[in-house]
Amino acid sequence: MSCTSIVAPRPPMGWNSWDCYGAAVNEQQVRANADYMAKHLKEYGWEYIVVDIQWYQPSASSHAYEPFAPLTMDEWGRLTPAVNRFPSAANGQGFKPLADYVHSLGLKFGIHIMRGMPRMAAHNHLPILGCDKGCAEVANPNSICAWNPDMYGLKCDLPEAQAYYNSIFQLYASWGVDFVKCDDIAREYPHCAREIELISTACRTCGRDIVLSLSPGAAPLEQARHLQKYANMWRITDDFWDDWKLLHAMFERAEKWCIHAGPGHWPDADMLPMGALRQCYGGDDWTRFTNNELYTMMTLWCIMRSPLMIGAEMNKNDAFTLSLLTNKDALYANQHGRNARPVSEDGGHIVWMSEGEDGRIFVGLFNTNEKEEEVAFCRRQITDRQIKAIMNVWAQETEPADKRTFSVPAHGAVMLALEV
Repeated sequence: MSCTSIVAPRPPMGWNSWDCYGAAVNEQQVRANADYMAKHLKEYGWEYIVVDIQWYQPSASSHAYEPFAPLTMDEWGRLTPAVNRFPSAANGQGFKPLADYVHSLGLKFGIHIMRGMPRMAAHNHLPILGCDKGCAEVANPNSICAWNPDMYGLKCDLPEAQAYYNSIFQLYASWGVDFVKCDDIAREYPHCAREIELISTACRTCGRDIVLSLSPGAAPLEQARHLQKYANMWRITDDFWDDWKLLHAMFERAEKWCIHAGPGHWPDADMLPMGALRQCYGGDDWTRFTNNELYTMMTLWCIMRSPLMIGAEMNKNDAFTLSLLTNKDALYANQHGRNARPVSEDGGHIVWMSEGEDGRIFVGLFNTNEKEEEVAFCRRQITDRQIKAIMNVWAQETEPADKRTFSVPAHGAVMLALEV
């Protein structure tokens, strides 16, 4: 690592441009969301502003990918921001001016990349910085993403493959990048295992502490140790959107992966599709999750200690969305919990718990059924100590210390903080 501290000692918290702006995000939108985070969310621990895919494509205009579109890159085959979308990148400055702006707000800056190198870097026989072989010799044209053909994977047995990855991470470090989301890789075992190692080495030796996030999922559970060693976070699901079926399915994924969470390595349940989404299509497309489903999502993500990445156009947040993002008790569970685990599941009633560093116990009561029902927790399954007080986290109300049964709406959740 570039220093002795652990990178991502707690689950990263931030914003990612994909859910609201897809491939078409521009500098003005990034700055506006950074301004919002600095004003409304920074004090609660939110810090990363991440520019997602296709920032190097001048013609990007929606969530859709444009196959074989021209991409902007330097003389070494390294992608650079499209100046028509990111004007501050002009004159070879890359993302440094934008990163500097984000840093000036007390926040951190991140970008998305695809594994490999641009296929046009290989086709144009561009050199690789600092070595004899060029891009055409190191690119593997048989290793292509199934859903975005921009890139070739690399021939990872060649030392020049490491040199190429080193060169791009050195560029990102010079820009001031703090977070890299690498795509088309987390679920691509076994053939991408070596490529993950090369990317991790480049990230950890670039001279700057950079969080390394791997997408998309579902990452193979049997590769948990490899992922813990080489990444700071990795996706446990394919793209997660505002669909109750996807949220309901997350309970099983969370149960399998929660034991692998810890300082420096976090199973990632993906972004939070809340608030204003899909803005690149020109409408006001609000999340399809109900408020009760949003309580379920936030309660599960916080107790299982997933990274938290907001998907909304934050400047359109309503009061309810903002209340979810600024609940100090829920965020404390996410940032300072441990030993997250499911406690029971019976007839659509699911109970989870985790233990806070301050001695509190956090309990999530979930009702996955189609009508409001009473959901209970058993004290003996939670703790052998006396429960002295109960805080209803989302309602911010104190409950009787001996209360064990709570009314939970359909698809909803109650989150409790127990003082023992």
